[in-house]
Amino acid sequence: MNVQRRRAAVPEAAWFKSSYSTGNGGECIEVADARGTVHIRDSKVRSGPVLTIAPDAWAGLVRLAADQTV
Repeated sequence: MNVQRRRAAVPEAAWFKSSYSTGNGGECIEVADARGTVHIRDSKVRSGPVLTIAPDAWAGLVRLAADQTV
């Protein structure tokens, strides 16, 4: 896992929000998949830190979140 304080070398067009995002300024993240890594940032602070993790770690996080929504 890596947290970067500068902008990641990911094109702005690569970032996307969850389909569950309401757009009402709630707690949302944006994700970008790039060359074997997954980049995560706060959708409200796009110039803030970027968390970079391996794809298998992202898949585990998504599974955990899905288990919590039932």
